[in-house]
Amino acid sequence: QTLFVRYCLYSYGGNTRQIAKLVQQETGGDLCEIEIATPYTGSYNDVVEQGQREVNSGFTPKLKPVSADLKNYDTVILGTPVWWYTYAPAMRTLLQSSDFSGKVIYPFATNGGWLGHTFADIAEACPTATVKAGLNIRFNEDRLVTPEAEILRWIKGISEK
Repeated sequence: QTLFVRYCLYSYGGNTRQIAKLVQQETGGDLCEIEIATPYTGSYNDVVEQGQREVNSGFTPKLKPVSADLKNYDTVILGTPVWWYTYAPAMRTLLQSSDFSGKVIYPFATNGGWLGHTFADIAEACPTATVKAGLNIRFNEDRLVTPEAEILRWIKGISEK
């Protein structure tokens, strides 16, 4: 059984959600969105500045309750937007508050700039899991830049394991 956990940022376009839905459609796995308890507010620049402060300080926002129990899954596909060259603060909360021991994790990250050290950070946060090669998915605002065929190849590689 596979669980898809993803985080959709204070969404100006829903890019991570779009990819997670594609992954779910192609694999038939379960989809679980994590959401922060207190949504981001303000202008885009306000949110960017807040996000930078949160990443730099290691902030872990409170999450709304998650419907899925990770104990029921051997494989977890984690999707996160890239915030200041790493995973979003909500993903930090999930990684720190969940037990991924013995699980296989396939990460993907959506971004409009640079992936940074996102996948290395996920591997470091989950030392008792097997973190497989991730997929860097580029967007130009809400327009997908990474060819969909590349995303589908990555998904197929997971499905065949």
